[in-house]
Amino acid sequence: MDPPTDDIELKPETLEEEIEGGPLFHCDFCDADVVDKIAQSFLPGLASACIDNTTGGLFKTPANVAADIRKEMVDYLVQRSENFVAESVVLEGVGDVEVSADSYDIISDFVDDFVHSKRNFFSRVSGWILSEKREDWIDDLVQEMEINGFWLLNRRSTVAQTLLKNLDFRNTYHCNMNFKSLGDLEKHKLSCGFRTLSCGNEGCDSSFSAAKMEHHDSTCAFKMLSCEQKCPDIIMRREMDRHCITTCPMKLVKCPFQSVGCQSTVPQRTIEQHRSDNLPSHLLYIIQLSHKGTSLQALKQRVQELEKVASPGRLASARDARSLTYVVKDLEAKLGPIKEHTKKKSDEDVKDLTDLREEKTNIVAKQVRFDAERETIGISESSRAPNESFN
Repeated sequence: MDPPTDDIELKPETLEEEIEGGPLFHCDFCDADVVDKIAQSFLPGLASACIDNTTGGLFKTPANVAADIRKEMVDYLVQRSENFVAESVVLEGVGDVEVSADSYDIISDFVDDFVHSKRNFFSRVSGWILSEKREDWIDDLVQEMEINGFWLLNRRSTVAQTLLKNLDFRNTYHCNMNFKSLGDLEKHKLSCGFRTLSCGNEGCDSSFSAAKMEHHDSTCAFKMLSCEQKCPDIIMRREMDRHCITTCPMKLVKCPFQSVGCQSTVPQRTIEQHRSDNLPSHLLYIIQLSHKGTSLQALKQRVQELEKVASPGRLASARDARSLTYVVKDLEAKLGPIKEHTKKKSDEDVKDLTDLREEKTNIVAKQVRFDAERETIGISESSRAPNESFN
């Protein structure tokens, strides 16, 4: 596909100049993001129209009709955009009809309407519109147009700006300032909120309107930031998550003694301090496993004994549960079995226990005698004659 020999020129409106009584200098700045988004939608729309218009035909190809359909498309979009405001006023007064306020959505609908209008008979009656082959052909034609410079982005952007100004009657996406002198216009452009800026972060090639600088700065993936976990490193925003969960010295890690009972999570850089501060607790977890059934008091006493008998730094040098277990076993072999400290019973406690046992014995004996008496009474009653009774 060869580049076109001519292109579409859009003439500015002069009505406003006549009303003001003389020539005006217009600020032509628009929201760069919206303009680019609209311009990018033109080629897929044009490719779709070209392919649907020539599908099943023998004498035309999409490349052959591209220039003519492009001109028709631009004329159609400009006309629709010029009539949009009037149509919106009419539609807003009709029932529950909602008119979109997003310029990109409006123009996308215009492009879809144009594509639909260019479909030939074969495209309309066949399943071509829903076929995967159609999508592949559209992608191929778009790529061919881009390679051959058929419709350059800067020219598409010019059309996009014209459409945007026609649609954006609320002045949300473009500047509507007018000036009577070129000097005033140039002075305004230095501070216009719609002037185009480029991101200064290394690696980012984004452009945006000046009014959106803060928004871009808050989301730019290439901006260098202090670590979210307060480590000394400066990290690119897009690398922050990976840094925080992999190499960051402040990432939270589980205690090396989790397997024996410690459930703490601490920053990786403070793990040594955690092991040092919590050595008695870790020792208690270790010996609890090998001395089940031993009282907590006796276990705590053994922890103190281990700390006294160990050489300086030997216990603290154990980096995990396994290594600390080996050290403890070696030290306990020198200390011997844990001694349970039981409280001796006083004479009064012994006397009370004896009295309780004697009382229990007496109760049992009385119950036996009572049962025997009941049994005797039962026998004597059964031996009486049927007509005998107690007085």
